[in-house]
Amino acid sequence: MSEGADLKKRRFLTATTAVIGAVGAVGVAVPFLKSWNPSTRAKAAGAPVEADISKMEPGQLIRVKWRGKPVWVVRRTEKNLEDMKTLDDKLADPASDLPQQPEYAKNAHRSRKPEYLIAVGICTHLGCSPTFRPEVAPADLGPDWLGGFYCACHGSRFDLAGRVYKGVPAPTNLVIPPYQFISDNLLLIGQDGGAA
Repeated sequence: MSEGADLKKRRFLTATTAVIGAVGAVGVAVPFLKSWNPSTRAKAAGAPVEADISKMEPGQLIRVKWRGKPVWVVRRTEKNLEDMKTLDDKLADPASDLPQQPEYAKNAHRSRKPEYLIAVGICTHLGCSPTFRPEVAPADLGPDWLGGFYCACHGSRFDLAGRVYKGVPAPTNLVIPPYQFISDNLLLIGQDGGAA
């Protein structure tokens, strides 16, 4: 009788020890595996961030935080792309000739894919964050407005490619961060992946 009771105790203690050991192993493994992720400081210093663009509708803007700055991802419509072609004479740097942008931003749409604009959402004048104004010819911006970004701090205007209008305080186009498309639905901001 005592031999059967000892066997049951032994099995119970063995099972209990195994469960506690497994919990302890997970308790040690989780912090260890988390230590492989970039720290908050590293992310703020420029670790790349991913953006899922699979559910973006034409005309929509999403915001992603990279290096502590807002990065805008805008899915432009065909009409937006057509309208942008008519603005060159109103823009300060329509061909993006100034050197602050990557090579793949030196085109009419300032992006790797015409449909998408990826830009740092900070005005190049004094660092305010412009407002996304996609509507055409609103009363406050005038009949020539074809959509874009308006900085209410000092009146700078940018088109839907982030190109600055002439005669506004902002001296240059919006900054294009390094980025690449990992797939049709996933964008990596902070790493450009080499050539366009």
